[in-house]
Amino acid sequence: MPGRGLVLDPFPGSGPHGGDERPVRRGRIVDPESCGRVLGRIADAALGPDRSDSVIVLSHPVLAGAEHRSAARALLAGLGTTRVVVLSSARAAAAYAGPRETGPLLVVDMGAELTEVTLLVNGLVADARQAESGLDDLDRLDPAKLPAVLVRTVLDMITSMWRHDRHGAIRGALRKGPVLAGGGALRPDVTDRIARCLGTRVRLADDPSTTVVRGAGQILSSVLRHRTASSERSGRPW
Repeated sequence: MPGRGLVLDPFPGSGPHGGDERPVRRGRIVDPESCGRVLGRIADAALGPDRSDSVIVLSHPVLAGAEHRSAARALLAGLGTTRVVVLSSARAAAAYAGPRETGPLLVVDMGAELTEVTLLVNGLVADARQAESGLDDLDRLDPAKLPAVLVRTVLDMITSMWRHDRHGAIRGALRKGPVLAGGGALRPDVTDRIARCLGTRVRLADDPSTTVVRGAGQILSSVLRHRTASSERSGRPW
């Protein structure tokens, strides 16, 4: 929360990635009951008991299936909030990179358990690729090999998208420079190699590991401002 930082650690005493008890794996809810308890604790700490006017933004992996999005919606509905805004993590990252961003944009999200490359055109997902591997998997490698493996995964996905791009959107996005997010974007040995292999600059947020959640927060702020303005015009409470 602005000014407060991390409101609640849902996995106190666990390792940096939550250990075996983590109820979300590879961007999917694998333990709904445990996930519901975690969300309840977060809602109690951040929203309090009265949630009648609250709004939650849910970001999900770009290629998350409908069943996974539905499972998340069902859990959030149980919190008693008024509205849930659902969007992909790539759109959230793009919002943080620049809310006025138009035209093609390439978002590369290198997370703990997933690596995603998404092509957005005017804010809409035009193409996407996903690898079910991330930094947690690569941590088992020789540290000297990690940058090369992660960069090769990213480049293979971009190359595949380039081959299927009939309108030059990928080329236009690369000219502007891809937005890099996730923990992998904190590693200069990874980001420098991506820039060098693509022959273009790359764009990093202040804290790439929180780009998605910060972008989701910006979208939430926009939704709340719109609701306030609509309420003032109508003279009705939310």
